[in-house]
Parts: sequence; structure tokens; C-alpha cells
Amino acid sequence: MRMMRRTDISTDTEVGANVHHLVMDIAWFGVALPATARFLAVYAIRLDASAMLVGLLTALPAMVALLASLVARWYRRQFPDAARAAYWSGFGFRFLFLLPALTPIFPAQWQTLWLLAAVSLPAFAQGLSNIMFLVMMREAVGKSHLTTVVSRRSVLFNLAFGISTLACGLWLSNIRFPANYTSMYVLAFGASLISLWHVGQIRVLNPEPLPPADQPVVRAWRAPGFPHVIFVATMTHVAFFCLAPIVTLLLVEDLGAGEGFISVFALVELLAAALMSVFTSRIVTRIGSRWTAAIGMVGCGISGILIALSPSAVLTLPGAALSGACWTMAAIAQFAFFSENTPSEAVTRYTTFYNQLTQLAIFIGPLVGSQLAGVFDLATVMLIGSGLRLVVGTLIPVDIFSPPRRARRPHRVRRPAVGG
Repeated sequence: MRMMRRTDISTDTEVGANVHHLVMDIAWFGVALPATARFLAVYAIRLDASAMLVGLLTALPAMVALLASLVARWYRRQFPDAARAAYWSGFGFRFLFLLPALTPIFPAQWQTLWLLAAVSLPAFAQGLSNIMFLVMMREAVGKSHLTTVVSRRSVLFNLAFGISTLACGLWLSNIRFPANYTSMYVLAFGASLISLWHVGQIRVLNPEPLPPADQPVVRAWRAPGFPHVIFVATMTHVAFFCLAPIVTLLLVEDLGAGEGFISVFALVELLAAALMSVFTSRIVTRIGSRWTAAIGMVGCGISGILIALSPSAVLTLPGAALSGACWTMAAIAQFAFFSENTPSEAVTRYTTFYNQLTQLAIFIGPLVGSQLAGVFDLATVMLIGSGLRLVVGTLIPVDIFSPPRRARRPHRVRRPAVGG
């Protein structure tokens, strides 16, 4: 009994240490990420990038990451555990923050194309890192703690991301162009390396069990309940990211927003996201992951309508708050829905497939929005994308892949005929 208790205490301590490093990793990563996630598109717009190129800044890295996922299982076998695999792929991914700093050394006509290359080259490592990190996180804290850890990480990430976005906006507004962007990316790279150090401290406690050699492999899309996971993961990401480049274009080109307001917009969005992160795990526990994801996507649709109909930049802030809160709710819930339907003996295989779906959706979504922007004005594109979000939200709770149940007819007992 004493040995059992000591082992339990030791395990609890190791889980606590892993949770600490997972939280600190995402906090420092949140400090670095605004440089690319919020201001790379603005940087490209300042360099006279087209709407198509702004869309490709999101879409092309997603396609490269999708291609990387095809070799994820081979890559995983090169390391003793998922933690080492996540560390080295994460190291390559973090050059995303350093390469844009080299933009001024290129001729003016090549600078926007270099920005596209700067985010696409590290995307191969990003595709591997995304898969390895999800596997490592589940193996480091266990399935039972996963939703809670994701919620805590979301809280810290959104707080760090929001504060850093505001700081970056002030920095970009007060330092001369392009030195402001160059220095911001160098500092972001430094913050990302601190994040990587915390990743290196995480230890695997629940390694993925290998299935028996004679066990037949069940394809993910044929597993019970998983076709609906495919639908939810794909459509939520397509519907959300189809408006990702359009919002920035609308704020900058139609409403005259500068870097300072972009940082305020992001801060409002992220503070709302951080607040929602605190409650999402409780909401999932009470009403289930599917209904939580559905409510989140409907809220994302309403937020897009509010932003599209805003006559000034300031009036887009309520839509920003609603967008941040509802996408956080939808993202955490749909990941919980995926985790609920993933067998423990096939984590890497299912996670790889899940990552391929989301990366494909992130590739398709911005291209759809950019193509629509070539036909309609930006406000109309926002309304079309918002309608798609509303439709997806209403379909998430529906069992569209389950065969309809046939109503049973009452059993009739045939009575023998009476008479001669």
C-alpha cells in the first residue's frame, strides 16, 4: 500500500510538472504568435499585396503542413517518444518568426513573395509538430485531464496573445517602417525559443499502447462515430477560416484601421476568448461537446454579421469579442469531440488523420474567401461566410451519418380461421 501511494504521489507530481510546462509553453508561444498571426497580413498589405496573396499567407502553409502529415508516422518512429519528436519539429516550426525579419533585404518586387515563402517553408515542420504535440500532450497528462489542460492552455494563450498583440501594435505604430516589423519578428523568435525550452521539459507518462499484430486496422473514416468527427472538424475550420483574411482586409481597406486599432481589435477578441476558456470545459461537461461546438459556430456566424454591418472600425469591437469567445468554445469542444471518439491504441494514426483534415480545411477556407472577394465587396463576403457558419452550427448536433431508424410495426398474431 505504501508503495502504491508513493507511486501515485510521484505520478501526480509528474503530471503537475507536465501541466506547468504545457501552460508555460503556450504562454510564451502566445507572446510570439501575434507577430505572424495578427500582423503578417498587415505587413503584406503595407507592401501592396493582393487579396489573393493575403489569402495564400494562410492557405499555402496549411497545404504544406498537410503534405508533412503524410510522413508523420515515419517521423514519429525516428524518436524514442512523442516528446522528443515534438521538440525537434517544434524547433523547425519556430523559424516562422525569424524568416519574415529578412524581408527588407529583398528587392521591393520580391518582398511579398518572400513573406509567402517565409511562412510556407517552416510549415513542413509545423505539420509534424502539430501532430506530435497533440500525441505528446495526451501521453503527458492522460485522456482524463486533457480537456481541462486544453482549457487552461487556452486561458493563458489568449491572455498572453492579447497583451502581446497590444504591445506589438504600439511598437509598430511608434517605430519607423520597416524597422518596426523586423525588430518585432526578432523578438518574437526569442520568445518562441523560451516556449520551446518548456516543451523540452515535458515527459511522457502514458505512452501510446501498440495494437496487437493480428488486430485488423480500422480506417478512421469507417470507425463508429468518426465520420461525424470528420464533418465537424472540416466544416468548422472551413467556415471560420474563410473569413480570416477578409476581416483584416475589411478593417484596413474599408474602415481605415491601422496597426494600433488592429491590436485593440485583437485584444478585445482575445480577452473574450480567455474568459470563455474558463467556462468551456464546464459547458462541455454539462451539455456535451457537440452542442457546445454548435453554439460556438452559430455565435461565430452572428459575429461575422456584426462586423460586416459595422459602419466604423470602433463598432466592430462587439463582433470581435463575440468571435473570440465563440471560436474558443467551438475549437475546444470539437477537439474534445475528436478525443472522445479516438481509441487509445491508435492515437498517432487518428491524430494524423485529424490534423490532415484541419490543415486541408484551413487551406480551402481562405482561398474560398479570397475568390469571393474578387467577385463581391468585402462586406458581402463577410455576410456569405457568416451564413456558412450558421449552417454548419445547425448541422453539428444532427446525426447526419447515422442510418435512419425504421419504426417497428406492431407484431400481428395471426389467428387461425374459425369455421369449416
